[in-house]
Amino acid sequence: MLVAAAVCPCPPLLVPEVAAGAASELDGARAACADALAVLAAARPDRLVVVGPDAESGQGPYPEGTRGSFRGFGIDTDVRLGTGGAGPEAPERELPSSLAVASWLLERTGWSEAPVEGLGVAESLAPERCVRTGAGLAGPDERVALLVMGDASACRSLKAPGYLDERAAGFDATAARALGAADVAALKALDAGLAQELKASGRAPWQVLAGAAENTHLTGTLLYDDAPYGVGYLVAAWS
Repeated sequence: MLVAAAVCPCPPLLVPEVAAGAASELDGARAACADALAVLAAARPDRLVVVGPDAESGQGPYPEGTRGSFRGFGIDTDVRLGTGGAGPEAPERELPSSLAVASWLLERTGWSEAPVEGLGVAESLAPERCVRTGAGLAGPDERVALLVMGDASACRSLKAPGYLDERAAGFDATAARALGAADVAALKALDAGLAQELKASGRAPWQVLAGAAENTHLTGTLLYDDAPYGVGYLVAAWS
């Protein structure tokens, strides 16, 4: 069963070397992510599944030890998913950037509590399929935690990647309320079409979380809610 979840944004700018001179602008988000991961560690799971947006078709699962990098963002930094090295099951393909950021967060906080695996989710995956995917992640005899990566809308300002869309603030507020309250029904109800128009990469991973959390009675806390670059970044912890 699902015993805890952490929700974090996935911009490569969370990695200070990528952000360079602007690194301090996301110090609050990094601190909130660390607090959310501490909730996962405290739950003492048997397994940690990292869920994040992937290529349009989805490319998961990714076994522990899969390599990721930030070379596409101008720095020569590699990461590995989890604490294990590149075992025989590690694929040649690299982690998507969302799972590379998650791997960096886990490494930064010294994660060693449980084995880690990754799951890439296509941003266009239909809500009902997201929910079914989540429901299949946690068996009844296993304590599973989720680290769920994804951003809210990318349309919160004129300089945002998706330009300003007046619907973005409302969408993000709805998502923030749902994540902060561990409201499974509200997450399931997020509009996939609107999320796509607003470039909200977190919609599908959040709905995977909703499927995994069905009937678990977890409670949530919203730890961070801001849009420093016109992109909504949300951090929440469920326990």
